[in-house]
Amino acid sequence: MDILVTGAAGVVGAEVCGQLRAGGHRPVQVVRRPSPDQDVLAWDMGRAEPPESVRRHWDVIVHAAASTRWTMSRAEATASNIDPLRAALALAGPDTHVVHVSTAYVDHGDDVGAGRPEYDGYRNGYEWSKARCEALVRERGSATTIVRPPLILGRRSDGGVARFSGAYTLLQTLVSGLAALVVGEPEGYAEIAPVDEVAEVIVAAALGPVPADVPVEVIAAGADCLKLDEMLDIILDGINEWRTARGTAPVPRPPMMPADRWHRFCLPLVHEYLSPVQAQAVELLSLFEGYTSMSKPFTPTVPVRDPAEVLRRSVAHWVAAKPQLAGRTPEPWSLVP
Repeated sequence: MDILVTGAAGVVGAEVCGQLRAGGHRPVQVVRRPSPDQDVLAWDMGRAEPPESVRRHWDVIVHAAASTRWTMSRAEATASNIDPLRAALALAGPDTHVVHVSTAYVDHGDDVGAGRPEYDGYRNGYEWSKARCEALVRERGSATTIVRPPLILGRRSDGGVARFSGAYTLLQTLVSGLAALVVGEPEGYAEIAPVDEVAEVIVAAALGPVPADVPVEVIAAGADCLKLDEMLDIILDGINEWRTARGTAPVPRPPMMPADRWHRFCLPLVHEYLSPVQAQAVELLSLFEGYTSMSKPFTPTVPVRDPAEVLRRSVAHWVAAKPQLAGRTPEPWSLVP
């Protein structure tokens, strides 16, 4: 099969390519920056014209290229996510199976109401752009599969992942002391999935029959989803077990504060009483609220079993890969004079 994978250097794209190669396939990989690998093509999708070598028939296009930054404006999200999708779709023939990697958070039920007007009710430019992307691929009417993962962590087997991003920000802020508190509901749901199982769903779709419609695969734990309180305990247990074994003081558990109380009474004082670095950390962590405090879990088509074990192995891999960061002494917050 002639398979094109965009975003091949990303967390999902790298895992997808690895699984395809393990199955005897040789996908053509598109990345943003040049690479010496002959199967890897540099293409600034949405901004530059496609290389001549990709202007041909494709059996499958796996579109995993995206920016997952939650701080994007609409213009940035359009350039980073919507325009690259348009470029990928321009390469697809009528019988090309397009497997589009979206996010489960384009459909988060009652939580959509907590969004912002400038993003049409979504919470950030990332969600907004992914919803617009889904609308674009649905216009094909057939030969398209949408895959919606939640927050993505490392492989179930060993916690390995191509890049520490997204949910790993929480680990970094805990060991640095920047997470002086965690904003969210202790009983709120936090959906996670291992990257290898996300890739398995994508690869199965890519190698399977071309759909006559537009099926949507939702990867989530559903009824077995972790609560925020559980998630924080597992993360700190993993970090502190590693620290204790090396004679390093444990990271204290930060207090938790419900989002409504935080926004009403505390957030207005952030820039007045905290340092610029602390204020920036608070704003970054506040973006996690909707992802770790959902009022109900997703309804999966592909269930994630035992998400607690996925989180444990991901934390173990992170501390082993980032020993200097994992061993930091958290710096307490101080008020600005």
